[in-house]
Amino acid sequence: MKSEELKKRTKKYAIEIIKLVQSLPKDRVADVIGKQLLRSGTSVGANYRSACRARSKADFISKMKIVEEEADESLY
Repeated sequence: MKSEELKKRTKKYAIEIIKLVQSLPKDRVADVIGKQLLRSGTSVGANYRSACRARSKADFISKMKIVEEEADESLY
C-alpha cells in the first residue's frame, strides 16, 4: 500500500471518529469515552505522518508501533 493512500485512509478514519463522537449522547460517560476515542482515533493519522518522516528504519518502526497502539486503543 502506498504511503499517500494510507495517509488518505487515516485522515478519513479521523473524520469518521469525529463524526461518531459528535453523535454520542450528551452525558458524562459518553463525554469521557468520547474524549478518549477522539484523542486516540485522530492520533492514528498524525502519528502515521510522523512515521513517514522517520530518519531511519528503526525510527520508522518505533513510530509505527505508536500508530498500532493508538489504533488498538481506539478499537477497544
